[in-house]
Amino acid sequence: MTRFVDVGNMIRWAADRGPENIITEMVRYLEDDFRRWEEFDKTPRVASHTPFGVIELMPTSDHETYGFKYVNGHPSNPGRGFQTVTAFGVLADVHNGYPTFISEMTILTALRTAATSAMVAKTLARRDARRLALIGTGSQSEFQALAFRGVLGIDKLTVWDTDPAAIEKFVRNVRPLGFDVTVASSAADAVREADIITTCTADKAKATILTADSIAPGVHINAIGGDCPGKTELDAEILERGDVFVEFDPQTRIEGEIQQMPADFAVTEFWRVLCGNAPGRTSDDQITVFDSVGFAVEDFSALRYARDSVAGTDFFEEIDLVANPDDPKDLFGLIGALSPSR
Repeated sequence: MTRFVDVGNMIRWAADRGPENIITEMVRYLEDDFRRWEEFDKTPRVASHTPFGVIELMPTSDHETYGFKYVNGHPSNPGRGFQTVTAFGVLADVHNGYPTFISEMTILTALRTAATSAMVAKTLARRDARRLALIGTGSQSEFQALAFRGVLGIDKLTVWDTDPAAIEKFVRNVRPLGFDVTVASSAADAVREADIITTCTADKAKATILTADSIAPGVHINAIGGDCPGKTELDAEILERGDVFVEFDPQTRIEGEIQQMPADFAVTEFWRVLCGNAPGRTSDDQITVFDSVGFAVEDFSALRYARDSVAGTDFFEEIDLVANPDDPKDLFGLIGALSPSR
């Protein structure tokens, strides 16, 4: 039998445990897996692009457990009443190939994206960081706010979005949670006093959400909106001024902010910083950029965490997913025994 967390159980689990607690606890799983980064199979995700959006598979394995995520990205979906991103994920036992855990990952990906942002900022942002600017108040924004409060203790937010309704939605959701929220008049206004900036916009375009002249020394930029070919958010000069950190270099050069830079543009894979093999922040004036596109190891961490967290609860069910005849060589027998005689 395979454990299965559907949407209803995911919602019940997240509400019961609390999204801020989940994100904070998930960071430990992420850090554990990033520290053993070299053990994982790694490949850029397999993508199928259409005029409507992209559908991707994100696989990895630590040679004991195999995991993958199915995910789409369709920026025009909200205007048609659909989610921009939907996903599900699977863990399987490498030794026999059987799937052991399946979960919805639309909500779980939102939690893991926020947890990854906070994990990296914990290492790269200034220790005295107190204000977060959010450029883009779509589906990911509330999770980002909770992550930075839960992991870094930041509860002062300045926000901006081109969609007033999205800003109203965000404020309505987070003010009751105890956040100090200021609505800015522009992206440049939002980042003026920020110590950490998260950019998370949905349009599939080579946009310039932030210009270099709006970025102050010492800021940490969490660029998570540019996540496919032809989609960026930052002025290239920002990347030249700062030190850029990525998840998996070959994938980020295809999909991240650095797709607009020369092929020899220098970046650092974050796992090296976490393991002490490369420097992270070296001064209070340094600009650090996390060019995050999402990577399969992060989904692996999130699925491991969800699997372990729901164990012993009623937030999952078991489904009969693998045909298992008494004689492994007699698969037809499962059908033949029930077929009408001829």
